[in-house]
Amino acid sequence: MAIPVVEPERYQEQLDAKRDFLIERFAPLDAPELEVYASPPSHYRQRCEFRVWHEGDDLYYAMFEVDPEDPKKKTVVRLDQYPVASRRINELMPQLLDAVRDNPVLRRKLFQVEFLTTLTGEALITLIYHRPLGEDWERDARWLQAHLDVSIIGRARKQRLILERDHVWERLEVDGRVFTYQQVENSFTQPNACINQAMLHWARNVTTDGQARDLVELYCGNGNFTVALAENFRRVLATEISRTSVASANVNIEANGIDNAVVGRMSAEEFSQALAGEKSGRRVAEMALDDYDFSTVLVDPPRAGLDPQSCERLREYSRIVYISCNPATLLDNLQQLHDTHAIRRFALFDQFPWTDHCECGVLLERYA
Repeated sequence: MAIPVVEPERYQEQLDAKRDFLIERFAPLDAPELEVYASPPSHYRQRCEFRVWHEGDDLYYAMFEVDPEDPKKKTVVRLDQYPVASRRINELMPQLLDAVRDNPVLRRKLFQVEFLTTLTGEALITLIYHRPLGEDWERDARWLQAHLDVSIIGRARKQRLILERDHVWERLEVDGRVFTYQQVENSFTQPNACINQAMLHWARNVTTDGQARDLVELYCGNGNFTVALAENFRRVLATEISRTSVASANVNIEANGIDNAVVGRMSAEEFSQALAGEKSGRRVAEMALDDYDFSTVLVDPPRAGLDPQSCERLREYSRIVYISCNPATLLDNLQQLHDTHAIRRFALFDQFPWTDHCECGVLLERYA
């Protein structure tokens, strides 16, 4: 991969290039005017991971720059600071190495470091090793945890040692409200918290008139959208395949005092089959699908987008909210739906500045 080069004075230029790309790419679908949500130009990522490079007595963070002409060729790039990462991560980077460098127990065969932080400064650090971790590591890691005022987890082969907790609590302010989210180590969360706030605002804004009917959500993750959208609907049924994410989503629903949302553990494909009456069983029965009156579906699929069969079943809903991390698969899915649904809103969320990545939001409504 290419390591992003951060040049704040050129931020608008790179954002305009993404905007122009999307406008041109989606022009054949008669997309409305693109709504553009800018990121902070630097210090926007709340989670990052680095390799730890050992050279004699020296110790530093590293990433790999891949040669675009020969993907097998990788150059080690030293990182003393990383302007992409949150200010809290940049603050902790040198402090961690200074504390570990002369400590043989914490340093020996330290292979990788992962940081997870929040807008309010909470931090969780995962130290990953190529050796077993014993009582001496736990003793010194507890000192490190107190020294840095963070939570620490140690990982090694078949080991995961949680010293205090395995999560942080993110607090996102959206439309004058504060939503609280448990974000678990090694589990997917939106990395750009400021853009996540913008995404939640947009999703709430395009679904303000849904209170009389229900929302079904596929790929709900830790309940990121579920929590923020619940008050816009009578009831919400969300699905997710990851056990960790389902558990976290349930924690977040409870933490935010939501009483009209349920999360079921099921893949999007299985759930589509259940809705069509093609799948039964205990988990399907527990969902009590006949009790719902779905007007809106929200999908936030992985980069591969929706498979043609799952996409076809979206036609059943009068309103579709599609969050996409891949314009190519988004375009494919929208072309499949274009004969029954019109694009009413179209947004660019600059989740990853200084890369070609474009995060999009689309509202589709069935033709009258």
